[in-house]
Amino acid sequence: MKKKFSLKARLLSCRHALAGLKTLIVEEHNARLHLAAVILVTILGIVLKISLMEWLFVALAVGMVVVTEAVNSAVENLADHVSPEENELIKKTKDILAFAVFFAAGVSVFIGGVIFLPKLAGVLNLWS
Repeated sequence: MKKKFSLKARLLSCRHALAGLKTLIVEEHNARLHLAAVILVTILGIVLKISLMEWLFVALAVGMVVVTEAVNSAVENLADHVSPEENELIKKTKDILAFAVFFAAGVSVFIGGVIFLPKLAGVLNLWS
């Protein structure tokens, strides 16, 4: 049976999501590094007046990193709870997820370089 739409349930869902964000920032060192990068990139984007299309690429890159970091952290927490002892399958899973975050961050750095380096070079008069 389908449940009826409930604004209260939707608001509670948002509270859970914000609690997850708080947990990610408070408990996960790499998430704090990613947050610092997001703040820096946002300030840089405002200062350098990047275009709407560039903001879209920056937002996608940021989203990709945040989502992979959140999934990685969630699976690591669950895996550590389910199997606190050494487990080769869990190690493989954690390694694959760590690569996903690493790859997402690398793609984001590439996107940031394509968008920001020419603008920074122009501001600093490095390229004619």
